[in-house]
Amino acid sequence: MLRYLPFLLVLALWIYAFIDCLNTPEEQVRGLPKVVWVIIILLFGEVLVGPVAWLVAGRVRQAPAGGAPSGGGSTPSQWHRNRRSEWVAPDDNPDFLNSLKEENKKDEALLKEWEADLRRREEELRRKERDEDPRGE
Repeated sequence: MLRYLPFLLVLALWIYAFIDCLNTPEEQVRGLPKVVWVIIILLFGEVLVGPVAWLVAGRVRQAPAGGAPSGGGSTPSQWHRNRRSEWVAPDDNPDFLNSLKEENKKDEALLKEWEADLRRREEELRRKERDEDPRGE
């Protein structure tokens, strides 16, 4: 079983680099066009040259949380200030919170309609029972 381990590790690295290259936006690819990187990864995958080259030089790596950017030359505060926020957590997103309020209003209106319909049906049943009651109670 252990004799297959190196082959499996090379295959895993090859697959990881290939998928990472495919999922990387074109503007984050360095050095060569994305198509060329895919070809390099596929052609030189068995000898690890392609995947390792992609992981080392092919993509702009993002800095770890709280760290300096990989591009160098700017301080973390400058990097943070210039960085564009792509998404906001739902509990901080005012659009999401407003959509929840709108959904709540719609749900409350629907609930009121259902309750009114239920009261109307119960009243109809009570009238029918009174009309059909032979004792007249």
